[in-house]
Amino acid sequence: MSVPLSVLDLAPIGAGQSAADALAGTTRLAQRADELGFRRFWVAEHHNIPSVASTSPEVLVAHIAASTDRIRVGSGGVMLPNHAPLAVAERFGMLEALHPNRIDLGLGRAPGTDVRTAMALRSTSPKRFADQFEELRGYLGAGYSAIRAVAAEHTVPELWMLGSTDGGARIAAELGLPFVFAHHFHPHFTEPALELYRELFRPSDLLDAPRTIVAAGIVVGDDDEDAVRRALPGGVAMLRLRQGRPAPIPSIEDAQALLPRLSPAERAAVDEAIERAIVGGPETVHAALLDLVERTGTDELMLTSQVADPQQRAQALERVAQSFELVSQPAA
Repeated sequence: MSVPLSVLDLAPIGAGQSAADALAGTTRLAQRADELGFRRFWVAEHHNIPSVASTSPEVLVAHIAASTDRIRVGSGGVMLPNHAPLAVAERFGMLEALHPNRIDLGLGRAPGTDVRTAMALRSTSPKRFADQFEELRGYLGAGYSAIRAVAAEHTVPELWMLGSTDGGARIAAELGLPFVFAHHFHPHFTEPALELYRELFRPSDLLDAPRTIVAAGIVVGDDDEDAVRRALPGGVAMLRLRQGRPAPIPSIEDAQALLPRLSPAERAAVDEAIERAIVGGPETVHAALLDLVERTGTDELMLTSQVADPQQRAQALERVAQSFELVSQPAA
């Protein structure tokens, strides 16, 4: 089975790492993904989370696009309620002008943070997304209220709608946008959301027929047991985030030492976070990804990993690339 593969990276911060360490690791990972033949490399927008260095996707997109040769680079995504549509249009219009036909603008409705931080960002209601999107499209095109984001003739970023519920699916279908579903957030909602998107899809000037990406969490180890071990710190980090005491991702040793001190409910939360991802040795992960493609009928897979060590994330991409027989790209 042949399906394009892409990457979503949060620039995760591990215990003892700085933001500079995490961002340098993400840059090296993007370069390796480019070499291996992945189609896209997207970065997220999260705020006030000690385990995530990716707070300003447009800045990181600019850096990664300048550090790679061919791979498409984009946001997974820009949380539109946090920003003035004109500002987003200008930033990504400039990125596209700097790197023609290589920039993606994935858009989401959630604030990507807690309520207090959203207020500091001057975030607006997610219910205004359709109006904000109309403004954005206008600014990138012929203009909106006589304002254009980019002067002269230009190409535009490829636009995508992100979602982790049926709400995002409905908006993507109504606006005629390609749709990315966050399987790594809500794996049980993936198939119903994609089915709804395809059922309600209205063709637009951007897209004639439904087009989808499924974003899946993966942790690839030497074997299944090793993969579970590598996945444990991400599960602990998610538990701490849910408890309102976020922290950098712990080491494997610290996460293992913590387990005996967890309550049954806390241990269940860690296990649930790990189970959202596809965790296993190379053969296990390959089989699960093939099954996911078959079940969802998606046009593309996007892989993400809540593992702090960028070398381990790169190794996971290498193993997946090998199993899917991606074609490595020579340096330009």
